[in-house]
Amino acid sequence: MNWKDEAYLLHKTNFDENSIIIEAFTQNHGKYSGIVYGGSSRKQKKIFQIGNKILINFVSKSHNRMGYFNVELIKPVSPLFFDDKKRTTAVLSASTILKILLPERQNNKNIFDSFDHMISQLNSSNWIKLYIQWELALIKELGYEVNSNNHHYTDFPKLLLDKNDKNITNLEIKKGLEFTKKLLIQNFILPNKLKFPLPRNILEKYYV
Repeated sequence: MNWKDEAYLLHKTNFDENSIIIEAFTQNHGKYSGIVYGGSSRKQKKIFQIGNKILINFVSKSHNRMGYFNVELIKPVSPLFFDDKKRTTAVLSASTILKILLPERQNNKNIFDSFDHMISQLNSSNWIKLYIQWELALIKELGYEVNSNNHHYTDFPKLLLDKNDKNITNLEIKKGLEFTKKLLIQNFILPNKLKFPLPRNILEKYYV
């Protein structure tokens, strides 16, 4: 089994002295795990920053076995925001959310495209609103419909209803993050006994 695809790096862990296991969200194959031999070397280390866009060549002896990746860097993402704690935390938050919520090896191009778009807009002035909109779109794509006209959502954030992106207050951002957090916890985290991502909690604390 062999294929090549674009992906975003969601997670990495040490495998042995020189190798790592990574989880990547691919454009056409869904979330995949694989071994990267030599991935912990100084030469390759810069490639494996969470949130980076990569090109992976996957090789496995069978469909059901973990294979290995050959990886090339397409676009660094995390290093662009090393001096910006909010954006860096947002990248870690989104990557971790995808890691814990996406099923293995199940293609979802809509989710990939929305994530790709959100990451590409991190330099914009209204990036945090786009991030919150991305979380809401993810929740819908995973099967939970959210309608602002539904009477159950008396706390639907003003930020998500207002088309004006200027003069958004920290309080409005916090309410937006709290709203999508509540939906994530009620519909995915608690039912599946998952741990809510720490970077997501940290991101919310920046807006007090």
